[in-house]
Amino acid sequence: MILDHGLPRRQFLALAGASIAAPFLPVNALAAVATETPLHGISPFGDLKYGPDFTHFDYANVDAPKGGTFNFSIPNWNFNQNVLTFNTLNSFVSRGDAPPRMEMCFDTLFSGALDEPASAYGLVAETITISGDRNTFTFKLRPEAKFHDGSPITAADVAFTYNLLKEKGHPIFAFVLSEMTEAVADDPQTFRLVFSGKQNSRTIFSVIGFPILSEAYLSENPFDASQIKPLLGSGQYKVGRVSAGQFIEYDRFEEYWARDLPVNRGLNHFDRLRIEFFRDRTAAFEAFKKGDIHFRQEFTARVWATGYDFPAITQNKVLKREFPSEKTPAMQAWAVNLRRPRFQDQRVRRAIGMCFDFEWTNRNLFYDAYARSNSTFERSEYKTEGAPSAEELELMEPFRDRLPEEVFGEVYVHPVTDGTGRDRTALRDARRLLTEAGWKPSGQFLVNEAGERLTLEFLTQEEGIVRFTTPHMERLRAIGIDASIRMVDASQYQARQRDFDFDIVLMALSMSALPSQDTLSQVFHSRSADLPSSRNLPGTKDPVIDELIAMVGRVESSDELTVIMRVLDRVLRARSDWIPTYHAANHKAAYWDMFGFKDPKPDYGFPVESLWWYDEEKAKAIGKA
Repeated sequence: MILDHGLPRRQFLALAGASIAAPFLPVNALAAVATETPLHGISPFGDLKYGPDFTHFDYANVDAPKGGTFNFSIPNWNFNQNVLTFNTLNSFVSRGDAPPRMEMCFDTLFSGALDEPASAYGLVAETITISGDRNTFTFKLRPEAKFHDGSPITAADVAFTYNLLKEKGHPIFAFVLSEMTEAVADDPQTFRLVFSGKQNSRTIFSVIGFPILSEAYLSENPFDASQIKPLLGSGQYKVGRVSAGQFIEYDRFEEYWARDLPVNRGLNHFDRLRIEFFRDRTAAFEAFKKGDIHFRQEFTARVWATGYDFPAITQNKVLKREFPSEKTPAMQAWAVNLRRPRFQDQRVRRAIGMCFDFEWTNRNLFYDAYARSNSTFERSEYKTEGAPSAEELELMEPFRDRLPEEVFGEVYVHPVTDGTGRDRTALRDARRLLTEAGWKPSGQFLVNEAGERLTLEFLTQEEGIVRFTTPHMERLRAIGIDASIRMVDASQYQARQRDFDFDIVLMALSMSALPSQDTLSQVFHSRSADLPSSRNLPGTKDPVIDELIAMVGRVESSDELTVIMRVLDRVLRARSDWIPTYHAANHKAAYWDMFGFKDPKPDYGFPVESLWWYDEEKAKAIGKA
């Protein structure tokens, strides 16, 4: 999932969130709307941008033409998806490697708006009714909703789906649905979802975006990763031509039942979406240069700085442009596997991070394209700075006997090196930490009391990672760590990551604008530490972190949320389970000049395949019609 010595393509936790800049209601927003009244949309903030009679989202273009093929490189993905290969078309289970964008073939109860941080509006469900205790959610389904085979989407299908995803779905689904007690079809158009009361207030914003599956279809077909056969869908696209591990095409479904609903009007203009899979990034870039690929986000600093000098660029047939990043927290970090005993001492993890010379790497490999990351919540107000505020100290005080003293002082930041690539001060301090942790020299390397060598293997599926990791590896070896790099194929990498069979891996995650308790739990909570396919790659198990995440689920003001998140940031940075690396401020994109789009892009998403459209006149002008 990582590209050559640059920013990685990101896994995206597609869970509901909201902007810290927007005000909360004085009390829990769901309490304010839990009036047994059917609602066309819901938001954690109570206020919706779009009323019951809205016709389309402001960022959509209802006048854009339909047509054309969009062949694009994938910048982000979810569930069991893989951008280098695929061997199944079931994206909703933990096993196997599925192609990205399979979710576009499936409708959901509600659909989110990209110009609001967390609001959602009815799609398959026309309305949602929230009970007074906020534990029961009743959905009135649209009678016209149907699957691609023409069969109706009924409440029985929805109930079947939620029970199936909880029992057999990818852990992302099962985790969020853990407090679901009932998923019931009261009648063909009425679906009722019941929770135990232990769920957090924003769980509903996650579950209303889950795909709806056909009970009839799955009564005759397996729900596993065993087949290159698509599940029966209901969305704007359906699977077209497929060649396993090479390419997949999604064809716009001409008889799509919901094409004129407000949440869909002016979106999804292309007749066909095509994704090609390249295990070699050079081949992928050459395909773009020839015009076989139409759009790519560039994650390789060297290529962005020096590679875009081919004829189509000089002829203005291909354009380079930077688009602003979303207003959401992002994390890129090395995950150190605490399931390995040798990494359980925080001083060992801290020493590993201290050996990464960002200043040298950024200048010599990244063309000064990036900024150093210190936080797991970069690009957001949740990133903490300096000494704790009075509010943070007040929140942390009850945990004082369970937190390291470091948390109560200046927040940890990575040392700034002299940029030589072998900063003696940083390496000496890292070696000192290892000595304090009980590692002693034995020849070239360090060993513990049992004589076992301190080894560290970087696992990757990308050849480019080797280039920027090799200097880091050499610095680690200079202080006595027997560091190495292992590159495996895409399927093996996904399997080893899923089963936590690694020492250290690089992960990038994009979170929603307001990370919910569910989102944070998947990455940082003890419950997810031993759950295969979870995003808790280090295996973090810390009762204080668990309690802080629980507090996030109970917040009633933006100020309160910010304090909790900043304390969480302090604790995570002190632990060094995740070692943040670097980040960029913008999307670096290149595309053949044959498309139209609206400026500016929405603040909370950049799904080019849904927002852009084919411009025939532009295509003719560059000989691509």
